[in-house]
Amino acid sequence: MGGHFMPEADDYAAILSTLARYSTALDQRDWALLDDVFTEDLVYDAGEWITRSRAEYVERLRPYLEGCGSTQHLLGNYRIEIDGDDAQSAVYVRAFHVGSRELSKSTYEMFGEYRDQLRRTEAGWRSRHRSLRLHHEMGTRDVLRPAG
Repeated sequence: MGGHFMPEADDYAAILSTLARYSTALDQRDWALLDDVFTEDLVYDAGEWITRSRAEYVERLRPYLEGCGSTQHLLGNYRIEIDGDDAQSAVYVRAFHVGSRELSKSTYEMFGEYRDQLRRTEAGWRSRHRSLRLHHEMGTRDVLRPAG
């Protein structure tokens, strides 16, 4: 990612807010809040799977997070480039998941990076493409089993 080192402060702050809302939405299971993060035509590339709309992404993700206990999605080391009404970001993610029911003593933690392509919309900055690249995993993915 080349380009401007210090983007326009208001846009930079607005993009940080958009990215942070994602973690809040997931950790609070506030699926409607993802409307304030992603465009309707979001492409989400998790490496192992790809979704091609915000609705499809929520449909895919929701059962897994609702099947586990507490989660905490921490973001850091933000790198943001703004070019008019478009922007790119790269941010580290560390996500911690606690199991529920019989897995309440189990955890799953992942370290990775989100890369977003964002667009300024009438409602504010929204991500239209996100990729997740896992760098490391610890624990068991079993804590992410769908509820039921």
